[in-house]
Amino acid sequence: MALGKTIAFLGTGNMAEALVKGLLRAGASPEEIVCTVRRAARGEELAKRYGVRTSTDNRAAAAAADVVVLSVKPQVMGKLLDEISPVIDGGKLVISVAAGVPIALMERKLAHGVRVIRTMPNTPALVGAGATALARGEHATDADLEAARSLFAAVGLTVVVEEPLLDACTGLSGSGPAYIFLIIEALSDAGVKVGLPRYTAQALAAQTVLGSAQLLIETGEHPGRLKDQVTSPGGTAIAGLHTLEAGGLRTTLMDAVEAATHRARELGQKFLAAED
Repeated sequence: MALGKTIAFLGTGNMAEALVKGLLRAGASPEEIVCTVRRAARGEELAKRYGVRTSTDNRAAAAAADVVVLSVKPQVMGKLLDEISPVIDGGKLVISVAAGVPIALMERKLAHGVRVIRTMPNTPALVGAGATALARGEHATDADLEAARSLFAAVGLTVVVEEPLLDACTGLSGSGPAYIFLIIEALSDAGVKVGLPRYTAQALAAQTVLGSAQLLIETGEHPGRLKDQVTSPGGTAIAGLHTLEAGGLRTTLMDAVEAATHRARELGQKFLAAED
């Protein structure tokens, strides 16, 4: 995100706070950032922790900003868009992190020609290891897209897709941390079952997932090739892999991503229908 712009986060929950932290790490000035909150106590907490400005007035914060980040829950997005629409014009860049809220709805509720970027981040952004997919609206420029990418690059990886593919990103990376946490929990339980203390089992399981992902990213190798490097003839890994394949792990994970993708599409369609 280019510095020298005022950025307003409308609704400052965990994801917005992660972005604020990332921006500050990247060199943004706290004075360039305003965060809106429902409770004054939350505003005081953010101001003390990060030195940013806070407000309970979404419309005033949006009016004074160059970049407006919509970071409220999807079910209140319609109300927020109605609230800020009088102060949004083509000079502002609007970025949404709300799952399932289509660009068409945001463009319809805000001023004609509004520049919108819709995103699908995930919770590892809280520790600077997020994965965010971005799609741009009809009026957003290449420069707008790069500005949004810079914002989310401060908290992890970014990819650009066409909006219809954001639902697939929701099913894979948006919901994916839940799948990985379940896998870590299962590996940890397995460690306890074969005699390891709970803390040791969980630490080994989590570090194994982290290290394996890092190895894949840094080497650029196909995951199948890296799997084969661990698997020796007649060894322990092939015995474990046989059990995973027999239990349908691969198919189950593919089905989970597909089911989450379909659900994301349903929610987007319901959101549009409710606002018509």
